[in-house]
Amino acid sequence: MPISPTELALALLVVTLGAVVQASVGFGLALIAAPILLLVEPALIPGPLMAASLVLTGLVVHRERAHVDLQGMVFAAGGRVVGTALAAIFLAYASAQVFDLGFGVLVVLGVVFTAGYPDLRPGRTTSLLAGGVSGLMGTISSIGGPPMALLYQSSGAARLRGTLAGFFIFGTIVSVAVLAAIGRFGWLEVQLALLLCPAMALGFALAGPFRARVSDDAIRPLVIGLSLVAAAVVLVRAIVA
Repeated sequence: MPISPTELALALLVVTLGAVVQASVGFGLALIAAPILLLVEPALIPGPLMAASLVLTGLVVHRERAHVDLQGMVFAAGGRVVGTALAAIFLAYASAQVFDLGFGVLVVLGVVFTAGYPDLRPGRTTSLLAGGVSGLMGTISSIGGPPMALLYQSSGAARLRGTLAGFFIFGTIVSVAVLAAIGRFGWLEVQLALLLCPAMALGFALAGPFRARVSDDAIRPLVIGLSLVAAAVVLVRAIVA
């Protein structure tokens, strides 16, 4: 295993914090955990983190099952397949630095667009587009939450959490399958993912008090703020790479 006990302890701490945020707000796990895990042990990104997140998203979907937007999730899932396929091509031919620059610019433009159109609602076209961009971003960098979160920012906290969690389950399975097909997810990544699973469950358990404080009025500024942080993280990573 390419990870020491000290590195594993740090990774588990970071993943727990990220899981608390995602279980409370609806996304943010990869935003918080991925940059640090990349420094601790690059092998943890993207496959192991995505695979382990199935524990968290499964728990969130079960908790918020009454609020899941099934129709929107289905269209977004279709877009995710296309975005993931494009990500596989990108991983084969393009550099991570180029993607990071594009990622940051797209997220910033998305925030600007939704700020100008605060009443944007999920529909066939918007769900397909958000799902596609999320699949592209998530498969390459593990950070795929901002596009879907921006789409559902005005839909209420419970609906955002439940729908995004359901979308992430489908999207994660597709992305991991694609990574496996191109040789980026094997037995080592399975072992690393299993090591991260307890932190996912612990983060979900600790999120209760925080989730209760996330009101429908607070979800929009939280989503915009976290999305801008995501853009800043990947832009800095591209510049210093």
